[in-house]
Amino acid sequence: MKLPKIGQVKVKQHRKIPESYVLKSVTVSQSPSGKYHASISFEYENQVPERKPHTFLGLDFSMHGLYKDSEGNEAEYPKYHRQAEKKLKREQRKLSHMQKGSRNWEKQRIKVARLYEKVANQRKDFLHKRSREIVNAYDCVCIEDLDMKAMARSLHFGKSVHDNGWGMFTTFLKYKLEDQGKQLIRIDRWFPSSQTCSVCGYKNPETKDLGMREWDCPRCKSHHDRDLNAAINIRAEGMRIVSA
Repeated sequence: MKLPKIGQVKVKQHRKIPESYVLKSVTVSQSPSGKYHASISFEYENQVPERKPHTFLGLDFSMHGLYKDSEGNEAEYPKYHRQAEKKLKREQRKLSHMQKGSRNWEKQRIKVARLYEKVANQRKDFLHKRSREIVNAYDCVCIEDLDMKAMARSLHFGKSVHDNGWGMFTTFLKYKLEDQGKQLIRIDRWFPSSQTCSVCGYKNPETKDLGMREWDCPRCKSHHDRDLNAAINIRAEGMRIVSA
């Protein structure tokens, strides 16, 4: 790649760029660990007709595991930040005891930055793979339109919300679905997915208690796993919206 004032630069290209793509811009940035990245923007025609969905999946956000889907599957998110937390704290502590601006301080700063980058890259890779699996298997994915910042503040789960990367995950889902003419349906955040029995429709006010992970419907006696029941309701609401 040829850059102004720099000249030819070797690049690690992730995929082949079609000849029909028109180059619009290149943005070069430097990460805290000192690595340089070039973000290349292209313009291209992508006329993908929106297909009529036949297969639907509901996803219920999970604070500790990313999601549970309407088929009963869990994301099994590895919690990369939690795993690296002790090492991050230890290396951050070493940095705080060094003289800022010294050669040793700079070496330690880069070491800490690389640890954070590793966690971020692991998270991103996992979310890409999970979103790709879902997009390949379903025509329409239904999720709740959640305010993640507000949830992190009000529920004091900031670390968990940040670690599982739900916002990034839904962004990946959206553009991958749209590239194939598929849909991401966002359900109103006030929709009572956790409180409603997915079998008979009874709304149980007792389930407002977030600690209640399982419950029996007072009306039809169905037994529910909280997250699975919510995912099934989210899927049903998404199907209703699409067919309306």
